[in-house]
Amino acid sequence: MSAIRTVQLRRTFGELVAVAGLDLDVAEGEIFGLVGPDGAGKTTTMRMLTGILPPTGGSAQVAGCDVGRDTGKLKTHIGYMSQRFGLYPDLTVSENLAFYADIYGVPARERAARTERLLGFSHLTPFKQRLAGALSGGMKQKLGLACALIHTPRVLFLDEPTNGVDPVSRRDFWRILYQLVREGVTIFVSTAYLDEAERCNRLALLHQGRLLGLGTPDEVKQLMPGALLEVRTSAPRRTALLLREKLAGATVGLFGDRVHIATRDVGAAETQARALVAAAGFELLSIRPIEPSLEDVFVSVVAHGSASPTDAPGAPAAAL
Repeated sequence: MSAIRTVQLRRTFGELVAVAGLDLDVAEGEIFGLVGPDGAGKTTTMRMLTGILPPTGGSAQVAGCDVGRDTGKLKTHIGYMSQRFGLYPDLTVSENLAFYADIYGVPARERAARTERLLGFSHLTPFKQRLAGALSGGMKQKLGLACALIHTPRVLFLDEPTNGVDPVSRRDFWRILYQLVREGVTIFVSTAYLDEAERCNRLALLHQGRLLGLGTPDEVKQLMPGALLEVRTSAPRRTALLLREKLAGATVGLFGDRVHIATRDVGAAETQARALVAAAGFELLSIRPIEPSLEDVFVSVVAHGSASPTDAPGAPAAAL
């Protein structure tokens, strides 16, 4: 059964098309990732699915509720954690949880047990009397998650929940998400971190409001046209600039101290790259084919513009 289903979901703001004909089907009990850069339409999609923003066109159902007509009923079945979750810095951890329990109408007889469980679940029990404003960034995110779970939602929406959080806290946060999934919660999470997208059961690549690809992380990687070369030189930044300018028919990206070349003809690209690097006087440290990451795939697909399934109304997504 679908926990979330959208059919040609669309949202415009005047002339701006923020979300263009989005078709998604999210199964119960999975972590589904909505992945894309700033301005891709992730937050707009999230706000429509949580009943905050009415769609301009198309339809969406979440937990069996129509997001346009059943917003009151919808809110009893979902939890939503926005990019700037509304914690109250002058309230303690426990007081914030109590406040959200009031908002969601959690029965008084159930509050103590739920609060203690969520504090333990998020490892916040030792800090329950600490003011929320005095928490670290990672602790604030975990408290925000606990507040969003106080009414035991069936579907949890998280809008870039680990943005600006340190790597250790990000890892801990995802451990909590996996535990929630084991308990039957469906999680819809947006992120700009493509390494985090690897943790999702399935994901959708979104760019300028349009769906570029849909599937498991491994399936989405198959969208990449051709293959990938990794080049290491003594001057990686200048090498990337050179290859972008001179290497025809390839997409070039700089990833730390390594240059990635996405190409349909690996042999020709390697020969050209070697010659260009030598002519520029850079030392070639290594050049080899590698498996693409999701970041490589996204950069390549956007550059080629070859997988834009929503350009034509009613066109199927690049389902894999």
